[in-house]
Amino acid sequence: MRTKVKPVPIRVALVEDDASLRELFKDWIQTAPDLELAGEFSDAESAMEQLPFQPPDVVLVDINLPGSNGIACVRVLKPRMATTQFMMVTVYSDANLIFEALGAGATGYLLKRSTRDELLAAIAEIARGGSPMSSTIARMIAQSFHRPPPEVRAMDSLAPQEQRVLELMAQGFAHKEIAAELGISIPTVGTYIRRIYDKLHVYTRAQAIAKFQGR
Repeated sequence: MRTKVKPVPIRVALVEDDASLRELFKDWIQTAPDLELAGEFSDAESAMEQLPFQPPDVVLVDINLPGSNGIACVRVLKPRMATTQFMMVTVYSDANLIFEALGAGATGYLLKRSTRDELLAAIAEIARGGSPMSSTIARMIAQSFHRPPPEVRAMDSLAPQEQRVLELMAQGFAHKEIAAELGISIPTVGTYIRRIYDKLHVYTRAQAIAKFQGR
């Protein structure tokens, strides 16, 4: 009769400063038959110092930690622990933080309101090579790829000399004074002003100055 081989447990470490939440996650991990607690840390500094000596399979990291934050922790540890998977478990669903965390080396991102089953399933998935994310996070990432490109502001379309002419106009300089200030002819000033009006889609000096001041 063939002996059944017991699966090797997934070794999981915690980096979480909230003691009560850390205890809850510890309980979830320690009572899961296929997981093993590989360490717990209340700050990034301790994790960065100790984890590389015995790299676990998965590290659950909070973002808002005392001292260095969780993203900085991942950024330091990932190059030293290439086979370890880092999953952010946080209250933040801010798009900038999500992309910053993923850019630092995290491969999963869950919100702290996730249930026990969701967290344990995410640990199993990330250990298998997946990138588990809360549905809210996954939706935000998907939507970010469908946003239209930002409009180029009309003011940004002005050449440097045109911008300088407009600045002088806003300061009350007349055509002759602008020409003297920039060392160009009065007709050239007129050419610049026509270009400014065209690019800003305005028809008068007052409209051009209003756009300049409202940029």
